[in-house]
Amino acid sequence: MLDKDRNWLEERINYKEISKYMKDGKDFINDSEIEEKIKNNKNPDPKRVKDIIAKSLTIHNLAPDELAALINVTDRDLIAEMEEAATAVKKWVYDNRIVTFAPLYLSNLCLNNCLYCGLRCSNQQMQRKTLSDEDIINEVSYLTGKVGHKRLIVVYGEHPEASVDYMQKSIETIYGVKVKTRKGFGQIRRLNVNGPPLLLEEFRKMHEVGIGTYQIFQETYHHDTYNIVHPGGTFKGDYDWRLYSMHRALESGIDDVGLGALFGLYDWKFEIMGLLYHSIELENVFGIGPHTISFPRLEPAENTPFITDPKYQKYHVSDEDFKRLVVLLRLAVPHAGMIITARESPEIRKALLPLGCTQTDASSCISIGSYSEDGKQDSCRQQFLLGDTRSLDEVIRDLAQLGFITSFCTAGYRCGRTGQNIMELLRTGQEGKFCKLNAVLTFKEWLDDFASEETYKIGIKLIEMEMEEIKKKTPNAFDAFMVAYNKISNGERDLYF
Repeated sequence: MLDKDRNWLEERINYKEISKYMKDGKDFINDSEIEEKIKNNKNPDPKRVKDIIAKSLTIHNLAPDELAALINVTDRDLIAEMEEAATAVKKWVYDNRIVTFAPLYLSNLCLNNCLYCGLRCSNQQMQRKTLSDEDIINEVSYLTGKVGHKRLIVVYGEHPEASVDYMQKSIETIYGVKVKTRKGFGQIRRLNVNGPPLLLEEFRKMHEVGIGTYQIFQETYHHDTYNIVHPGGTFKGDYDWRLYSMHRALESGIDDVGLGALFGLYDWKFEIMGLLYHSIELENVFGIGPHTISFPRLEPAENTPFITDPKYQKYHVSDEDFKRLVVLLRLAVPHAGMIITARESPEIRKALLPLGCTQTDASSCISIGSYSEDGKQDSCRQQFLLGDTRSLDEVIRDLAQLGFITSFCTAGYRCGRTGQNIMELLRTGQEGKFCKLNAVLTFKEWLDDFASEETYKIGIKLIEMEMEEIKKKTPNAFDAFMVAYNKISNGERDLYF
């Protein structure tokens, strides 16, 4: 590592910004306590399990002992009840909507050396780049003008070239791209960030530039495992600085934060307990839990033997266990959006979407700078390998055939339905009523501007069914909705309630 890079890293951490949240110098993840709870809640009484499921259905977070009890359920009938409850929770809070987005890597330079990651600094086979303004405009023009995305998650490596100043400028550039489409225009309306842990003042700059959710994954909540896979002397090697990133983000004024763990690094049961502890901690301190929770599984990455080394295979997450953990997370933190990514195969995504997932990426390309190359996938330019490379059109068509409407709505964020303001709306099912109207409007907009003929026909048929539901469930809003719908059909864009 160059001296200038080492000096940059040394300036990245200020313990005064996290020590005020710690108790006796300790963080809120107690490894032995979590292991004990999982152990002590084995063979849970069926009546207790049913009572816990009932609590989830009231859209209230579970306590750690309650989640630990559900983790230990082995009875197939009770597991089926849990799956039914997860589906019901998702339906109550989010209705039949699925939000789609695309990941956009803006820099794959990184000073960290995570053992499982293709972007680690010791990987000499990786082709490195930080996108220029011109590159960004080309990438976003493709995503908004040819594909039709309205949301992005932008991804930055931890490197001086991806400083907070670069982050600010790149976000402003993205928001400024506007592309003509068939009947209207394409533009990014919601931009979320997957970036490094920032200092408090830097998080404030992110808030000022108008980001949506700031997402940082702890990767693993197990302290010893974290230290093994994140070598000391690197920025990411500091467990607590990363753990308390969401505290700093919320303190800075950012409304929404996203949590996540990388499943396969340690026992999945421990990791979902860690995610619940993190959610509870944020609610206790700030009165708001995570806006989203992500649960990616470890995937192969270029020149990364960690994935195939037998000594690291102990915690591989099977498809069956993956299904279980998705259900458990939906029941444990019922208000949170849940993101299933294109790491997974189309078959896995199809199976798990009804069990509580609310967001997914589509037409994803994580080879830096490759969207404008018609989505070319290049393992020497990307962090890991994808399991689902279908186009957005294909994904939307498949979702519609399953009865899911693809929502491009970003109205809530511009109407103040964020942060603490949205929690009660989510828990009472009220947010879904706004979102149903806006989902149909934005879906019609996308169909008119981007859909293939086959997808358009399937999508319009679904919209007709949705209209009947709107007319039945929200009759007072139906006339106003139809006025907006007709305006969308005539080429107006970005209308919402």
